[in-house]
Amino acid sequence: MDEVAAIDFTIGSRRLLSVGRELATWGFSLEDVLASEPRLEPPSPGRDGLRVLSAPVSMFPAITARFPRHLVGGRQDYRRHYIDMSGSYEDYLARFSGKTRSTLRRKGRKLAKDAGEYEISEHRTPAEVDEFLDAALPLSAKTYQARLLDAGLPDSDAARTRMLEVAEAGQMRCFLLSIDGAAIAYLSLPVSGRTLVYEHLGYDPDFARLSPGTVLQLEALQRLFAEERFDYFDFTEGDGAHKAMFGTDHAECASFVLLDPTLANRALLGARAGFDGAVSTAKALAERTGALAKVRSALKA
Repeated sequence: MDEVAAIDFTIGSRRLLSVGRELATWGFSLEDVLASEPRLEPPSPGRDGLRVLSAPVSMFPAITARFPRHLVGGRQDYRRHYIDMSGSYEDYLARFSGKTRSTLRRKGRKLAKDAGEYEISEHRTPAEVDEFLDAALPLSAKTYQARLLDAGLPDSDAARTRMLEVAEAGQMRCFLLSIDGAAIAYLSLPVSGRTLVYEHLGYDPDFARLSPGTVLQLEALQRLFAEERFDYFDFTEGDGAHKAMFGTDHAECASFVLLDPTLANRALLGARAGFDGAVSTAKALAERTGALAKVRSALKA
């Protein structure tokens, strides 16, 4: 089924403009990406074309060859990070340097010292996930992901129903970090086969300096390793420091759109390419002058 997909013009974490197009989505699971010969089974294009998510970079020529009349644009290349969960939690921690392990443990102690003793709760059943959403949704609305990128927890009756249905099938893992009964961080992980999918992580910006998201991530991983059920923890599309730190491996992937060659779509992709080029030039200049960190802070404000 077609959906209205946004083609965004962004600087850092701030979306300046969003143009909607009716696109079918062709997403690649982590198993697809890691397969020696990924199968190419695209859906029928939507009215305006296709949105391709997290495809192996090596398959880009074969994918675009399937749609020779479509315009390719908005390409983003990145490392798709994931955790190989074939060992134990102790094996996983051993991959970090001694300094990093010490830093991670210290974050939990600092959070408890500065904010108070915290509690981490796990939510799996429909009733538990319902409670999770009641606590996490108001928190999600405060995050910059929700405010600037529309990437917070989806807050609709349909989205809640889907999550509860997944929980009913035993395919949902959700976690909350709370202090004095108030949630300050959340993590939502649907299960696909034997893979945990990193769907939503958020935290109260007032506690950002205490790294509650990192503390929650580490505790959740310890519990998930203990289940001895999963092969992978998939951080999905997009790069980031959090994903790179916790991931044990990565695959080179790309996301892009394949648009019907109308005049409007040609103009849209041309504008997007010009915008991205200007942003890249400005970023390079900011890096050389040392202004990049200040710009990133301003964009998240």
